[in-house]
Amino acid sequence: MSDENKPSKPDAEAAAPRPRTADAAEAHSSSPPSADVAGATAAPADNDEAEADAPAAAADDPAIRVAALSSEVETLKGQIADLTGRLLRAHADLDNLRKRGERDKQETARYAISKFARDTVEVADNCQRAISAVPAEAAQANEQLKALLEGVSMTERAFLGVLERHGVKQVSPSNEPFNPHLHQAVMERNDPSVPAGTVVEVFQAGYVIEDRCLRPAVVVVATGGPKAARPANDSASNGAGAEKPAAANGAEAPKEPGPGESGGTA
Repeated sequence: MSDENKPSKPDAEAAAPRPRTADAAEAHSSSPPSADVAGATAAPADNDEAEADAPAAAADDPAIRVAALSSEVETLKGQIADLTGRLLRAHADLDNLRKRGERDKQETARYAISKFARDTVEVADNCQRAISAVPAEAAQANEQLKALLEGVSMTERAFLGVLERHGVKQVSPSNEPFNPHLHQAVMERNDPSVPAGTVVEVFQAGYVIEDRCLRPAVVVVATGGPKAARPANDSASNGAGAEKPAAANGAEAPKEPGPGESGGTA
Protein backbone atom coordinates (compact mmCIF):
# COMPACT_ATOMS: atom_id res chain seq x y z
CA MET A 1 0.00 0.00 0.00
CA SER A 2 1.27 3.36 -0.89
CA ASP A 3 1.54 6.30 1.42
CA GLU A 4 -1.22 8.12 -0.39
CA ASN A 5 -3.80 5.46 0.53
CA LYS A 6 -2.87 5.36 4.21
CA PRO A 7 -5.17 7.47 6.39
CA SER A 8 -3.61 10.25 8.30
CA LYS A 9 -3.35 10.00 12.03
CA PRO A 10 -5.86 12.74 12.87
CA ASP A 11 -8.43 11.27 10.50
CA ALA A 12 -7.98 7.89 12.04
CA GLU A 13 -8.56 9.23 15.49
CA ALA A 14 -11.71 11.04 14.41
CA ALA A 15 -13.08 7.93 12.72
CA ALA A 16 -12.36 5.69 15.66
CA PRO A 17 -15.28 5.21 18.09
CA ARG A 18 -14.83 6.99 21.36
CA PRO A 19 -15.54 5.17 24.62
CA ARG A 20 -18.27 6.46 26.93
CA THR A 21 -17.03 8.49 29.79
CA ALA A 22 -18.43 8.46 33.28
CA ASP A 23 -20.09 11.87 32.85
CA ALA A 24 -21.85 10.80 29.71
CA ALA A 25 -23.04 7.71 31.45
CA GLU A 26 -24.42 9.66 34.30
CA ALA A 27 -26.14 12.08 31.93
CA HIS A 28 -27.67 9.21 30.04
CA SER A 29 -28.76 7.48 33.20
CA SER A 30 -30.32 10.65 34.57
CA SER A 31 -32.25 11.53 31.42
CA PRO A 32 -35.35 9.38 32.11
CA PRO A 33 -36.23 11.06 35.49
CA SER A 34 -36.49 14.46 33.72
CA ALA A 35 -39.84 13.38 32.34
CA ASP A 36 -41.06 12.69 35.87
CA VAL A 37 -40.00 16.16 37.01
CA ALA A 38 -41.84 17.75 34.11
CA GLY A 39 -44.94 15.81 34.99
CA ALA A 40 -44.68 16.86 38.63
CA THR A 41 -44.42 20.55 37.73
CA ALA A 42 -47.29 20.26 35.29
CA ALA A 43 -49.65 18.94 38.01
CA PRO A 44 -49.68 22.12 40.18
CA ALA A 45 -50.21 24.20 37.06
CA ASP A 46 -53.30 22.16 36.28
CA ASN A 47 -54.54 22.67 39.85
CA ASP A 48 -54.09 26.45 39.56
CA GLU A 49 -56.02 26.50 36.33
CA ALA A 50 -58.78 24.50 37.96
CA GLU A 51 -58.93 26.91 40.88
CA ALA A 52 -58.98 29.87 38.50
CA ASP A 53 -61.83 28.32 36.55
CA ALA A 54 -63.86 27.71 39.74
CA PRO A 55 -64.83 31.40 40.34
CA ALA A 56 -65.65 31.82 36.68
CA ALA A 57 -67.92 28.82 36.89
CA ALA A 58 -69.47 30.19 40.08
CA ALA A 59 -69.96 33.57 38.39
CA ASP A 60 -71.80 31.88 35.59
CA ASP A 61 -74.27 30.45 38.11
CA PRO A 62 -77.58 32.42 37.66
CA ALA A 63 -78.55 32.25 41.33
CA ILE A 64 -75.25 33.72 42.44
CA ARG A 65 -75.44 36.48 39.86
CA VAL A 66 -79.01 37.32 40.87
CA ALA A 67 -77.99 37.53 44.53
CA ALA A 68 -75.04 39.81 43.70
CA LEU A 69 -77.18 42.08 41.54
CA SER A 70 -79.89 42.23 44.22
CA SER A 71 -77.32 43.28 46.79
CA GLU A 72 -75.99 45.96 44.45
CA VAL A 73 -79.52 47.21 43.77
CA GLU A 74 -80.23 47.51 47.51
CA THR A 75 -77.01 49.45 47.98
CA LEU A 76 -77.91 51.83 45.17
CA LYS A 77 -81.41 52.27 46.59
CA GLY A 78 -79.92 53.25 49.95
CA GLN A 79 -77.62 55.76 48.30
CA ILE A 80 -80.53 57.22 46.31
CA ALA A 81 -82.65 57.56 49.47
CA ASP A 82 -79.78 59.25 51.31
CA LEU A 83 -79.10 61.69 48.49
CA THR A 84 -82.82 62.41 48.09
CA GLY A 85 -83.12 63.21 51.80
CA ARG A 86 -80.12 65.51 51.64
CA LEU A 87 -81.57 67.29 48.62
CA LEU A 88 -84.93 67.81 50.30
CA ARG A 89 -83.29 69.13 53.46
CA ALA A 90 -81.14 71.49 51.40
CA HIS A 91 -84.24 72.79 49.60
CA ALA A 92 -86.06 73.25 52.93
CA ASP A 93 -83.11 75.11 54.44
CA LEU A 94 -82.88 77.32 51.38
CA ASP A 95 -86.60 78.08 51.51
CA ASN A 96 -86.42 78.91 55.24
CA LEU A 97 -83.43 81.14 54.60
CA ARG A 98 -85.31 82.96 51.85
CA LYS A 99 -88.38 83.47 54.07
CA ARG A 100 -86.22 84.63 56.96
CA GLY A 101 -84.47 87.09 54.69
CA GLU A 102 -87.80 88.48 53.44
CA ARG A 103 -89.09 88.81 57.01
CA ASP A 104 -85.92 90.54 58.18
CA LYS A 105 -86.13 92.88 55.21
CA GLN A 106 -89.72 93.80 56.01
CA GLU A 107 -88.99 94.30 59.71
CA THR A 108 -85.98 96.44 58.89
CA ALA A 109 -88.10 98.61 56.61
CA ARG A 110 -90.90 98.92 59.18
CA TYR A 111 -88.86 99.46 62.34
CA ALA A 112 -85.72 101.12 60.99
CA ILE A 113 -86.67 104.49 62.52
CA SER A 114 -87.50 103.13 65.97
CA LYS A 115 -84.56 104.72 67.76
CA PHE A 116 -85.01 108.02 65.91
CA ALA A 117 -88.76 108.07 66.63
CA ARG A 118 -88.21 107.24 70.32
CA ASP A 119 -86.00 110.32 70.66
CA THR A 120 -88.17 112.68 68.64
CA VAL A 121 -91.48 111.99 70.43
CA GLU A 122 -90.16 114.11 73.27
CA VAL A 123 -90.79 117.13 71.04
CA ALA A 124 -94.52 116.39 71.16
CA ASP A 125 -94.28 115.98 74.95
CA ASN A 126 -92.71 119.42 75.27
CA CYS A 127 -95.40 120.96 73.06
CA GLN A 128 -98.08 119.41 75.25
CA ARG A 129 -96.35 120.65 78.40
CA ALA A 130 -96.21 124.19 76.97
CA ILE A 131 -99.91 124.12 76.17
CA SER A 132 -100.84 122.73 79.60
CA ALA A 133 -98.71 125.33 81.41
CA VAL A 134 -100.89 128.25 80.26
CA PRO A 135 -104.30 128.58 81.99
CA ALA A 136 -107.28 128.91 79.69
CA GLU A 137 -108.34 132.22 81.37
CA ALA A 138 -104.92 133.77 80.68
CA ALA A 139 -105.07 132.74 77.05
CA GLN A 140 -108.52 134.33 76.68
CA ALA A 141 -107.38 137.54 78.33
CA ASN A 142 -104.23 137.91 76.21
CA GLU A 143 -104.62 137.69 72.44
CA GLN A 144 -100.88 137.34 71.84
CA LEU A 145 -100.65 134.48 74.32
CA LYS A 146 -103.68 132.88 72.68
CA ALA A 147 -102.03 133.11 69.25
CA LEU A 148 -98.85 131.60 70.66
CA LEU A 149 -100.78 128.66 72.10
CA GLU A 150 -102.52 128.13 68.79
CA GLY A 151 -99.15 128.11 67.03
CA VAL A 152 -97.79 125.54 69.48
CA SER A 153 -100.91 123.39 69.02
CA MET A 154 -100.57 123.53 65.24
CA THR A 155 -96.91 122.55 65.54
CA GLU A 156 -97.84 119.59 67.72
CA ARG A 157 -100.54 118.42 65.30
CA ALA A 158 -98.20 118.74 62.32
CA PHE A 159 -95.48 116.84 64.12
CA LEU A 160 -97.87 114.02 65.08
CA GLY A 161 -99.07 113.88 61.47
CA VAL A 162 -95.51 113.41 60.24
CA LEU A 163 -95.01 110.59 62.76
CA GLU A 164 -98.22 108.87 61.65
CA ARG A 165 -97.13 108.95 58.02
CA HIS A 166 -94.07 106.95 59.08
CA GLY A 167 -96.03 104.41 61.15
CA VAL A 168 -95.70 106.07 64.59
CA LYS A 169 -98.98 106.75 66.42
CA GLN A 170 -99.74 108.37 69.75
CA VAL A 171 -101.50 106.35 72.46
CA SER A 172 -103.63 108.29 74.97
CA PRO A 173 -105.70 105.59 76.70
CA SER A 174 -107.96 107.69 78.89
CA ASN A 175 -111.05 105.73 80.07
CA GLU A 176 -109.75 102.57 78.41
CA PRO A 177 -108.96 99.20 80.03
CA PHE A 178 -105.41 98.86 81.26
CA ASN A 179 -103.10 97.02 78.85
CA PRO A 180 -99.71 96.06 80.33
CA HIS A 181 -98.22 95.84 76.83
CA LEU A 182 -99.00 99.48 76.05
CA HIS A 183 -99.45 101.15 79.45
CA GLN A 184 -97.29 101.68 82.52
CA ALA A 185 -99.32 102.14 85.72
CA VAL A 186 -97.59 104.29 88.31
CA MET A 187 -100.56 104.82 90.62
CA GLU A 188 -103.93 103.36 91.60
CA ARG A 189 -106.91 105.58 92.38
CA ASN A 190 -109.99 104.46 94.31
CA ASP A 191 -112.88 105.27 91.99
CA PRO A 192 -116.01 103.08 92.33
CA SER A 193 -117.70 104.93 89.46
CA VAL A 194 -115.69 103.11 86.80
CA PRO A 195 -114.81 99.44 86.40
CA ALA A 196 -111.64 98.30 88.11
CA GLY A 197 -108.63 98.40 85.84
CA THR A 198 -109.78 101.44 83.87
CA VAL A 199 -107.27 104.15 83.02
CA VAL A 200 -108.59 107.32 84.69
CA GLU A 201 -105.66 109.65 84.03
CA VAL A 202 -102.74 109.82 81.60
CA PHE A 203 -99.56 111.42 82.87
CA GLN A 204 -97.64 110.93 79.64
CA ALA A 205 -98.89 109.73 76.27
CA GLY A 206 -97.41 106.60 74.77
CA TYR A 207 -96.41 105.74 71.20
CA VAL A 208 -96.49 102.64 69.01
CA ILE A 209 -94.65 101.98 65.75
CA GLU A 210 -96.66 99.70 63.50
CA ASP A 211 -97.63 96.89 65.93
CA ARG A 212 -94.82 97.40 68.45
CA CYS A 213 -94.80 99.52 71.57
CA LEU A 214 -92.34 102.36 71.12
CA ARG A 215 -92.96 103.93 74.52
CA PRO A 216 -95.64 102.93 77.08
CA ALA A 217 -98.16 105.47 78.29
CA VAL A 218 -97.78 106.46 81.94
CA VAL A 219 -101.22 106.17 83.52
CA VAL A 220 -103.29 106.00 86.69
CA VAL A 221 -105.55 102.96 87.10
CA ALA A 222 -108.89 102.88 88.94
CA THR A 223 -109.66 100.42 91.72
CA GLY A 224 -112.66 99.73 93.93
CA GLY A 225 -115.22 99.63 91.14
CA PRO A 226 -117.07 96.69 89.63
CA LYS A 227 -115.08 94.03 87.93
CA ALA A 228 -114.55 94.77 84.28
CA ALA A 229 -116.22 92.35 81.86
CA ARG A 230 -113.70 90.47 79.75
CA PRO A 231 -114.54 90.14 76.05
CA ALA A 232 -115.27 86.65 74.77
CA ASN A 233 -112.35 86.79 72.35
CA ASP A 234 -109.96 88.34 74.84
CA SER A 235 -106.47 86.84 74.60
CA ALA A 236 -103.64 86.69 77.05
CA SER A 237 -101.87 89.51 75.21
CA ASN A 238 -104.62 92.03 76.07
CA GLY A 239 -103.55 92.52 79.66
CA ALA A 240 -103.28 90.95 83.08
CA GLY A 241 -106.00 90.62 85.72
CA ALA A 242 -108.47 93.48 85.94
CA GLU A 243 -108.43 93.79 89.74
CA LYS A 244 -104.65 94.33 90.04
CA PRO A 245 -103.56 95.73 86.67
CA ALA A 246 -100.60 97.60 88.06
CA ALA A 247 -98.99 94.37 89.27
CA ALA A 248 -98.12 93.52 85.67
CA ASN A 249 -95.29 96.03 85.84
CA GLY A 250 -93.45 94.11 88.52
CA ALA A 251 -94.68 95.93 91.64
CA GLU A 252 -97.94 97.22 93.05
CA ALA A 253 -98.51 100.86 92.12
CA PRO A 254 -98.85 103.36 94.99
CA LYS A 255 -102.40 104.27 95.87
CA GLU A 256 -103.58 107.85 95.61
CA PRO A 257 -104.73 109.21 99.01
CA GLY A 258 -108.50 109.40 99.54
CA PRO A 259 -110.50 112.53 100.34
CA GLY A 260 -110.03 112.13 104.09
CA GLU A 261 -106.31 111.29 103.93
CA SER A 262 -103.44 113.69 104.03
CA GLY A 263 -100.99 114.10 101.23
CA GLY A 264 -101.03 115.50 97.70
CA THR A 265 -102.39 113.95 94.60
CA ALA A 266 -100.40 112.82 91.60
